[in-house]
This record gives sequence, C-alpha cells and structure tokens, in this order.
Amino acid sequence: MVFMNFPVLYLRKGAERRLRAGHLWVYSNEVDTRRSPLTEFEAGVQAELRASNDKPLGTVFVNPHALICGRLISRDPGHGMTPQRLTQRMEAALALRERLFDKPFYRWVFGDSDGLSGLVIDRFDSTVVVQISTAGMEAMKEAVVRAVQRLVHPEAIILKNDGKMRKVEGLDTYVEQAHGAAVSLLEVEENGVRFEVPLEGGQKTGWFYDHRMNRARLQAYAPGKRVLDVFSYVGGWGIQAACAGATQVTCVDSSAGAIDSVHHNARLNGLDNVETIEGDAFEALKALADEKEKFDVVVLDPPALIPRRRDQKAGEEAYARLNQLGLRLLERDGILVSASCSMHLSQEKLVDIIRGSGRKIDRFVQLLEQGHQAPDHPVIPGIPETDYIKSCFVRSLTGFF
Repeated sequence: MVFMNFPVLYLRKGAERRLRAGHLWVYSNEVDTRRSPLTEFEAGVQAELRASNDKPLGTVFVNPHALICGRLISRDPGHGMTPQRLTQRMEAALALRERLFDKPFYRWVFGDSDGLSGLVIDRFDSTVVVQISTAGMEAMKEAVVRAVQRLVHPEAIILKNDGKMRKVEGLDTYVEQAHGAAVSLLEVEENGVRFEVPLEGGQKTGWFYDHRMNRARLQAYAPGKRVLDVFSYVGGWGIQAACAGATQVTCVDSSAGAIDSVHHNARLNGLDNVETIEGDAFEALKALADEKEKFDVVVLDPPALIPRRRDQKAGEEAYARLNQLGLRLLERDGILVSASCSMHLSQEKLVDIIRGSGRKIDRFVQLLEQGHQAPDHPVIPGIPETDYIKSCFVRSLTGFF
C-alpha cells in the first residue's frame, strides 16, 4: 500500500546532513516551524520529510511534544509504515536472530537498528515481551501483536509499556496481556544456564540479553575463583560464573526482589555456593573493603550512571569511584570486569577511567579483552546512540611494577 498526500515536515537549511549520513532522527530545533508548525501535527502521525530546498528525504513518524520529533520510517517519501512493512521488517529481524542463536531466547527487535524506531521485542521461548516507547509505534500496536502471532505463534504476548521514554512521548504507561494466559515468570536460557525472572517489577523487559557474549567470556575466568557480582540484578553474571566452576560467588543488589531471584536461580541450577548482599553497591563495596575481603574476580555492571549528557561529569566520577572500589577488592593477581551501558560513556573513556583508577590506588593493570553488545543488538554506524554496551576485562597486579 502506498500512502499519498502525507502532511509535510520541513527542515531548516543544512539540518538534513546528519540524516543523509545515516541517522534516522529529527530534533525539534531542526524543523522549519514557519513552513511546518509542529503544533499542527498530531502525535504519532506519519509525514513526508523535506529539506529546506524541497528535496524529499523520506517518511517520518512525528511527535510534536518530544525533543526527537521525527523518526525516519522510510527514505522513500511515497511509502509509510504499513502493517505489511512492519511485518516484513520484523521478519527480517527474526531471520537474523534465528541464524545467530539455536534457541528462542534473544532480543528479536532492537528499535532503530531493525528499522522499527520505538519498538523493542524480547523472546523468551513461548513468551514474547513487547515494549513500545513512541507515539508512532503505539499507533501500530495492534499490527505489532498480529505480526508476532503470525511469525512465531507464541503462547503469550505481553505489552510491557512502562518505560521512561513513554512519558517523554506523552504516552500512558501500562502492562497488558495481549495474547494467551497470564505469565508471572519469564524463562531464560543463556550460555547454557537457566534463569527464571519475575515479570512484575522486573527491569525493562525482564532480562538484559545485551551482555550475553561478555557473560560467556567471564566463564573462562571463573573456574576455581571467588567471584563478586555487583549490581547483580537476578544473577546474570554471578550464576553463570558459578555454573562455570567458581568456588564461591557473592551477588550484590539493592533490590530485595532481585536478591530473592538470585537465590531462586542458584537453586534452579543446583548451586549451593552463591551468597548475596542486599544494599547500596557503593556502601557494600566499602564495607567489604573495611572487612579486608578479597576476590579473584570482581564484576561491575551498573545501570547507566550517565543517563543524560548533562550528567557526564558526575557520572564519570561515579564510574571512577566504582572502579577504584572494585580494584581494591581484588586479590594480587585478580580480574576486574568493568561494564557500562551508558550511551554517553565511550569505550575509550571507560578504559581511561580504569587506567586512572589503577594509578590512583597503585595497581598495575593489563587490559585483556574488550567486549561489545551481543549481535541481537546490532549497531547502525550512522546512529551512535545504538552503540551503548561496553566491557573491559582487566588483570590487576599489586607489588608488580
């Protein structure tokens, strides 16, 4: 189906350069509001996007209330997002994941990276969790559910539309069972390890598939070692380390529900060597240091400590404090796994923070490996915001140099 007679959204002179280079977003200050007042557009409507010289650039979802007021759907100005186009892109995304993974546990759709801005879909075997974060995709909600049913025939589809971005888009938050019987626990299998994650109160869609490959690498460092997993959530890193042969694992998280899940997942995998600490991560690390505790491996995987650009300085200082604390807790020849999901923290900056942290507390550090997000979270080279996960595997030596 070809959409005709779209309303037109005009850009200011020169504002199309980033889009021509591969980006897909239009910011409100890039719009020529004299020629196309944003107030005349309804949230979620589709529009033709044109440069200041009237050259067509494609079709966008528009939300006049958001800073990102336009999201490119197609570079063909005559085509918008139809149920058919939506299904085709979801099918293309599914084909990649089925080639990558032999079991149905993965991020099926990763927003802009799969040409579906505002849509995230995670697959947990026969349960599919959908998260919609933009007004344009909210208008396609019924088409999304139908496409999921048609492509994978799940037993349950859950709309977990309670993310922070919805408020920015002017959308209500809700969790809704769109298909099948109610689900309380999501089953996950990752790197050969089983997990059960509570849907209610769980973070994001319930699981973070993005660090899958980095957690797999951890298994090589775990056998025979004491491991500390900080910001453990339900034990993604720690439980996998224990299953790989760690002698003892301690998981730290501030959420009582997450701590309960760690114990549940330890039992699920037949483990009896997993301990927990419930409390603030920074305070827990300081207390462990005061108690002269030492670990062979320390994993630091905090939530985004730089959620916005204006938080850059404070966030970098928090990462530095965290890495110093982690290094202090390592045995003489220990391994630090320092991870970040902050889009505003580059891999190079994280390495520099680790370098500075090592120098500050007189540790000789060797960077062994650098990790990236798993391939079910593909990066679009023209959209730096899609490249957000990083991890560093660092060897720390004391009294060596």
